[in-house]
Amino acid sequence: MPSIHSAEKYKQVKSILISQPKPERSPYYNLEQKWGLQIDFRQFIQVDPVTPKEFRKARIRPDEFSAIIFTSKTSIDHFFKLNEEMRVTMSADTRYFCMTEAVANYLQKFIIYRKRKVTVGKRTIEDLKPGLVKHKKEKFLLPCSNLGAKEVSKFLTENEFDWKEAVMHKTVPSDLSDLSDVTYDILVFFSPLGIHSLYENFPDFKQNETRLAIWGSSTKQAVEDHGLTANIYAPSPEFKSMTMAIEDYLQKSNKEE
Repeated sequence: MPSIHSAEKYKQVKSILISQPKPERSPYYNLEQKWGLQIDFRQFIQVDPVTPKEFRKARIRPDEFSAIIFTSKTSIDHFFKLNEEMRVTMSADTRYFCMTEAVANYLQKFIIYRKRKVTVGKRTIEDLKPGLVKHKKEKFLLPCSNLGAKEVSKFLTENEFDWKEAVMHKTVPSDLSDLSDVTYDILVFFSPLGIHSLYENFPDFKQNETRLAIWGSSTKQAVEDHGLTANIYAPSPEFKSMTMAIEDYLQKSNKEE
């Protein structure tokens, strides 16, 4: 695995590893072709299901709750999969609160939408506040991962809702052992979890001349906490996307002599 505190600030770039699954279409492919690069994709984190046996230890029965808050499509997938495995059937009167319209649309894969009561937000838990307050007498369940849903949990606690958190899936580092002898000029990270996975797989990782492209302030903080250097950063007023930031770097590192 790549081992920047490089004296050569804009050392030429020939290879890039994106810590995400390989997409069908991506602006990274344009970068690859334009600059003659090798760009690979590899998911650094994965989502594992919680088994019925594991879930029962929490002593929670989803059908004892009258309202469910969904923050993501992943939480919907694991909620209904676990219910099916445990032979739990939700009441037709169950209310569903979805963080975004995309989440609400995805919910239609699992319920007869017109027969259910669905409230849709725009982006944050504050967007759902009017609907939640209107139905505050409900008993709420918040399906989430082992990492929790901090903003939602804080909101529900501060506003004294009757609620419980239900861990139904786990976000864990992927096995990257096959990359142990592979070197990339740039590693691209989009979350602190990616940095955590890097060190879970390679505890002795040294940055050396590897450059790090970082998305977001929390990821940048994780990088700095490990004594690493973020060489490329987005989003920013100048660079709205990661590909824009990387291309700007390439224009300096790979410019013709």
